[in-house]
Amino acid sequence: MKHPDDENELFNRLEADIAADSGGEVVDLDKARSARIESADPTADRSADSNTGRSDAESGDPTARVMVDLPTVKATGPGYLGRLLAAQRRPVVPLWLKSVAELKTATAWVARHYAHSVGYHALRSPVYAARLTLQAPSGAAKFVGGTMRWVADREGEPVRLAAVRREDAAEYLKLSRQRDGRVRLRTLVAVLAMFVGLGAALAIYVLAPGWLQALSVGAVVMALGYAGRKADDPVIHRAVELPKAVKLTSDIVLRALGSLGIPAINQAQAKGRDGFEFTAPITRDGPGWRAEGNLPYGVTVTDIIERRERLASGLRRPLGCVWPEAVPNEHTGHLVLWVGDQDMSKAKKPAWPLLKSGSVDLFKPVAFGTDQRGRWVEITLMYIAAVIGAIPRMGKTFLLRLLLLIAALDPRAELHTYDLKGTGDLDPVGNAVSHRHRAGDEEEDIEYAVRDMRALRDELRRRAKMIRSLPRDICPESKVTSQLADMKSLGLHPIVVGVDECQVWFEHDKYGKELEEICTDLVKRGPATGIVLLLATQRPDAKALPTGISANASARFCLKVMGQLENDMVLGTSAYKRGVRATMFSWGDKGIHYFVGEGADARIVGSVYVDAPAAEAIGARARKARELAGTLSGHALGEEPDADASSGYDLLADILAVIPADEPKVWSETVVARLAEMRPEVYDGWDPEALAAALKPHGIATVQVGRRIEGKFTNKRGIDRSHITTAVAERDGKRDAG
Repeated sequence: MKHPDDENELFNRLEADIAADSGGEVVDLDKARSARIESADPTADRSADSNTGRSDAESGDPTARVMVDLPTVKATGPGYLGRLLAAQRRPVVPLWLKSVAELKTATAWVARHYAHSVGYHALRSPVYAARLTLQAPSGAAKFVGGTMRWVADREGEPVRLAAVRREDAAEYLKLSRQRDGRVRLRTLVAVLAMFVGLGAALAIYVLAPGWLQALSVGAVVMALGYAGRKADDPVIHRAVELPKAVKLTSDIVLRALGSLGIPAINQAQAKGRDGFEFTAPITRDGPGWRAEGNLPYGVTVTDIIERRERLASGLRRPLGCVWPEAVPNEHTGHLVLWVGDQDMSKAKKPAWPLLKSGSVDLFKPVAFGTDQRGRWVEITLMYIAAVIGAIPRMGKTFLLRLLLLIAALDPRAELHTYDLKGTGDLDPVGNAVSHRHRAGDEEEDIEYAVRDMRALRDELRRRAKMIRSLPRDICPESKVTSQLADMKSLGLHPIVVGVDECQVWFEHDKYGKELEEICTDLVKRGPATGIVLLLATQRPDAKALPTGISANASARFCLKVMGQLENDMVLGTSAYKRGVRATMFSWGDKGIHYFVGEGADARIVGSVYVDAPAAEAIGARARKARELAGTLSGHALGEEPDADASSGYDLLADILAVIPADEPKVWSETVVARLAEMRPEVYDGWDPEALAAALKPHGIATVQVGRRIEGKFTNKRGIDRSHITTAVAERDGKRDAG
């Protein structure tokens, strides 16, 4: 037996011989590692040697290696408790069970499904009975023949014949004895069953009542008829044809991702790796499958979204079934792939709760569409300004009309509807309940709208003043609430303005700047005062949607658009880069859009489809509710706005009237006070900010005006009278030339 000391001695001698032959020295690896760690420690004391503070690269040695990674002396990163705090816990109770609305919807679907199945088969039950009766003789023949084959052990005959062909006498004799035993036992069982059956039948015939006899005969006939059925002609057909969708598996997902032509994924799969890291099992999520995981380094979710058509081909699913999405608050390579059983645009949607009955409180969420999974998506119309953008024929006007119908079902709401396309799509709302309504883009239609928008701007200022004057216990948050809207004396009821093809307003050569200024003011200050502005356009660019409006709209609806610029104009800056791309919608995805609002990230929503007859029925219902509440007014009653001073005033002329020629510059607060004294019905409630906003469309800006009051110099915003006279002269000159 070799002693350990002998082995160590042999190793030491060998080490010494190698060192002697090479002329080098033996390096202790443990000591070398410790020294390397100490040299990499930034806290080490290096004052003993002036050169130790320099790296090898600084010392002039070009071949020396520079350490860039800290030594792994101990584990870095969060500890066990830190990882627990950052862990993402999956809900114990599924989300659809927590939502009462979703639970009711799912229960209603299941109930309707089985109710339909029961009714379908109950109506056809006589036909089923007749077909089974006609098939009973065939079933009886099959039963007798099958019984005789079973008694004679016909299933073992091929094996016995094979033994005969092999001329294996021993095997054949063994099989014959086995057959004889089976035949004797089965014959005994068949005879006993026959006597028992005949006895039971005779007893039922003699002793049982008529109904039991009929039931027994019917059961036997139905059983024989079922036995006589044909494989290609079933007696009972399906009451509901369920969609047949292939189960989503990891192999299918990896195959589809590999077909996209993304180099990082293809290289990983070529080396035997998956190219996609699943972070959760593939599960059912509503009427579809959900797969979630991490893409390879450098591949983003937007790369997948750009190739959605190829992804659908790789999955062998219709385009409307495949919806790749990014995950908020995750890295850009974390993909959620939802694959539906049916195309979203063709899948049957639940009935809209407001289609035939019900009313709305605009201060509460209301369902207006469903997501890919068939779940209701809600919107609260108060406290928002909304922008709807899309190319033509994608459902933009229908979506605007749907939102206006929702607003119409609140009897307190005052609607102002403008169909600048002029096709009458908004007439079911406008003619039924709107306070102001016009269809068309003629000059008189634009002037009608301008007068109305000026009045709304004045109403905005009145409301702001009213809210400011209310006690804190009544209006604690300085905004209109449902309770304040109920108080008719305050006049703070909801006002909803809907404009289709709004670019016609903002591109008008005469009133475009003024309308843009008013709408920008309504978008910024209107929501808190109970005024909602809904703008829809088929050309979402900077001219059709001015930046001041698009940047401040809190709700955005983007149906299919053609490019990144249009996408970001509606959905917000950098939405395209974040993977929120309405360009991926197909021509068949009518009504399907990205929705940004309700405090959530962008969601894909299919809006409720309400055709013209249904819209007219809802409008009639909303009109009746207003008649009962006494809130029907304006255009719905056949009243046209009066051409009073509030609609025909000339602001520039009024300013020149209140500022004499000997006052070249006047403070804005002095001007608004004089204007209110001259025309209180128009200028009452104006402040210097309102005056500046009203002058901006005329190209006039306020200036700094200094005054010495009681020995102290005061500087405030004001008006230079010469600017007003110049603007009036230019305007009158253009009119004369026209």
